[in-house]
This record gives sequence, structure tokens and C-alpha cells, in this order.
Amino acid sequence: MENRDWSHFVRKIHINVPIEKVYKCWATRHKLERWFLKKVTFRSENGAKRASKEFTQTGDTYIWKWHNWDDEQKGKIIEANGKDKIVFQFADNTVKIELSRQKGMTLVKLTQSDIKLDEDSKMNNYVGCSNGWTFWMTNLKSYLEYHVLLHDRTEDPLHPNDGFEYVNM
Repeated sequence: MENRDWSHFVRKIHINVPIEKVYKCWATRHKLERWFLKKVTFRSENGAKRASKEFTQTGDTYIWKWHNWDDEQKGKIIEANGKDKIVFQFADNTVKIELSRQKGMTLVKLTQSDIKLDEDSKMNNYVGCSNGWTFWMTNLKSYLEYHVLLHDRTEDPLHPNDGFEYVNM
């Protein structure tokens, strides 16, 4: 097996809609709560809560609440250019979303970097997050192209290990 660089990973997907539609899905509470999260809060640097359809901005903070976990994810928006790039803190790492046109479609490129090299980080952040983002990017494509959501919005998983076994949580 080749030597793997555990410090980052890349996931890509083509989505057959304009870049603007994809960007809204990453940059607004309104859209994130449709295809990805239970609840999203974006706050500006001065603490003001962003409106549902307002784009998040560089320097904002966020709180994400999941459908199937009790945990919250808190972080900061490192960069948001309003059109084709968002960079944010996630799980003590950095996630960069880059959008471009390729083959007549929007290419979504997600890079998660700054992953620590201890065994827990390799498993949780590299393996766990790369699998998670693969599902969520597929869900985004399904939502935008076919208006179908693939994820389970059940409030109470049946078993504590469900998040490790089900592919749509």
C-alpha cells in the first residue's frame, strides 16, 4: 500500500446546476437546513445573527446542530467570497469548499486539512469525516438535481452505534 498523507483528504463531485445554487447551499442557513443540518446559526463578527437567506461572511462564527447527534459543531468562517469559495473550521481542522465549472457542470471540491496524525484523528477526522462528506456531497447532488433528500432525520437513533453503521445519518 502506498504511503498515505493522513493530514488531509479531498472529495469531489459534479453537480448539474449553476455555481450560484451550490454556493447558496453552503453559505446560507436556509439551504444548509434543507440538505444537511437540523439547525444553523451564523453570527457576524459583531455578534449579530445572520438572516436565513443571508450569505455567511468571512469572520462569522457558526453553530451547527445535527439531526441525529446531540453534539453541536462550533467554528469560524475563515473565508467566504460570496460566489465560489468557503473555508471554515471544522472538528479542529480546516475545510475548504471550492466551486468551478467543469464539463458543463459545477465541480464541488472539498478539502479537509490540518488533520492531526495520532490514531484517533486518523480514524475520526480522516476516515470518519471523509466518509461523512462523501455522503453529504452525494445528498447535496441528489437534492439539487432531483429534489430528493437521502438523509435520515430521525431524532433518536435506535442504537448508540447507528451513526457508525447506517450510511444515511
